[in-house]
Amino acid sequence: MKVYQKGQSRKANKYMIKAVKQLCLVAAFFNIAQASSAATNSTQQNQITIREQALQPGGFVKGHLTDCISYQVSDGQSKQAGKCTQDGFFLFGFGRDADLKQTVAFTLFDGSRVSQTFELSPREYQIDRVNGVPSKTVNPPQAVLDRIRKENGEIWVARNQETESVNFLTDFIWPAKGRISGVYGSQRVFNGTPKRPHFGLDIAAPTGTQIIAPADGIIRVAHPDMFYSGGTIILDHGYGISSTFIHMSKLHVETGEQVKQGQLIGEIGQSGRATGPHLDWRINWYQVRLDPAFWVEPGGHQTN
Repeated sequence: MKVYQKGQSRKANKYMIKAVKQLCLVAAFFNIAQASSAATNSTQQNQITIREQALQPGGFVKGHLTDCISYQVSDGQSKQAGKCTQDGFFLFGFGRDADLKQTVAFTLFDGSRVSQTFELSPREYQIDRVNGVPSKTVNPPQAVLDRIRKENGEIWVARNQETESVNFLTDFIWPAKGRISGVYGSQRVFNGTPKRPHFGLDIAAPTGTQIIAPADGIIRVAHPDMFYSGGTIILDHGYGISSTFIHMSKLHVETGEQVKQGQLIGEIGQSGRATGPHLDWRINWYQVRLDPAFWVEPGGHQTN
């Protein structure tokens, strides 16, 4: 049944109905376009932006994803979770023996997920044979095993701190000047006995050479004499990223202290299991050991 307004002709009403239909079509088109625009903006906002990356075992990926709250890195066998900063920045890394295919699943505020796969390039590691190391440090006696377990526990806790600091996003600088005497990933053989791979970058220099903070952070461990590592510092840069400095002859900071990039934190030494004065500098993403060489400009370790 058609309804006409009072005093309105059939012809006029026909035109009015046609106009209403056109307005409805325009409104519907506008809503569809607006929804399409919103979907496009959402897709753009949820794109992963890579700011820096080293796609090799020992390397890392630094980037940004709007609305990201957490992520999980998986190689099909092992998984490691991490958190994004409040602004959506993230950093994750790959261990020495990581599989060459790594998938990262990001979780967003609305519960949705965004995934990306990274293909790593393989790398080879050198074998270092070191003789003349005191036998008690190569194969520690039973009497010191409790001490070693306690010290390893302190290190584990320090590297699993959940500090919401974005110091890890800054460009790192070299912590000391000297000759590179050991590299990440190399397999060391002490007195003919194969040991765990080396997870640091060694900088050889005279005892007393200054060690500075490569980036801002909080001192989580400042131990003058650990069994294996001697004078040891662990510096927390936030979101699971930490620097470790070992074999130091002297410490200039204390646990809990805030330090700035370039600040003096200690001095090179030969403490712990070491055959000569040097700094063993390590970087971790939680318990994943990364290669410090990827974090600094080449040549910055050299003396003038």
